[in-house]
Amino acid sequence: MSLIEAIVLGLVQGLTEFLPISSTAHLRIVPELLGWKDPGAAYSAVIQLGTVAAVLIYFRGDLVKLTVAFFQGLARRQPFATLEARLAWFVLVGTLPIGVCGLAFKKYIESSLRSLYIISASLIILAIILFIVERIASHKRTVADMGWKDALIIGAWQSVALIPGSSRSGTTLTGALSLGLRREDAARYSFLLSIPATTLAGVFELKHLLEADTRPSALTLWVGTLVAFGSGWAAIAWLLRYLRTRSTMVFVVYRVALGLALIGLLQAGVLQPLSGVENLTPPEQPLKPPVEKQVTD
Repeated sequence: MSLIEAIVLGLVQGLTEFLPISSTAHLRIVPELLGWKDPGAAYSAVIQLGTVAAVLIYFRGDLVKLTVAFFQGLARRQPFATLEARLAWFVLVGTLPIGVCGLAFKKYIESSLRSLYIISASLIILAIILFIVERIASHKRTVADMGWKDALIIGAWQSVALIPGSSRSGTTLTGALSLGLRREDAARYSFLLSIPATTLAGVFELKHLLEADTRPSALTLWVGTLVAFGSGWAAIAWLLRYLRTRSTMVFVVYRVALGLALIGLLQAGVLQPLSGVENLTPPEQPLKPPVEKQVTD
């Protein structure tokens, strides 16, 4: 992987991780259109650590309050006494579904589910669902109105993002909006909920990446991660400001247009659905013939 590829992929990762348009989809489509090898789920997960750092620093004030409230609640044996303590618990509980599903379906997430046909279908289907939710949602509740049921439901929506093309930001936004949360509150909670899941995914995949026989250089990993950090920071600030006064309809239109364009390119043979996808079919180990024992006279 060249430095140009690392910069482009880091930029794509940072800009699309927090917008409800699927970073996984763009990290599969962009290299394919440019004739590059698919970076793979492991590389994508590692440079996500740059976007995790962007969330940690951007919401550092909120995170300090949540952490202090969490441990104070435990110390006082009143773990749910304050809003900040409850919100910290909601983030932890909401992370469980994606953690369980991620471990259970890891093999498919990194291989056959990265087909561009599946990605295009996910882009369109989730766009339609988001459109419906936007039309029927009340947009009146805040994070202060959330309960355990809300945390579990949004967490279940986040696990849908394991299907490439769905978008973690998009699914959690859809889940939060369906429960009546205001758009800005839904986005803010979505960002906080992303921290445990993306951090664990990045660390887990980093271990496997370091153990692999062939992997991108340390320089390209660092460059991709730093670029993802900068562009991710910009995406967070822009989206929060945007959703204060506008709906998510622009993302609905973009997702449908991208999904249809992707199907058209696949049908025309410009793109191949599974070209470059790593570990699609693990090589089978041939059976070794039995060693005949030699008899000496």
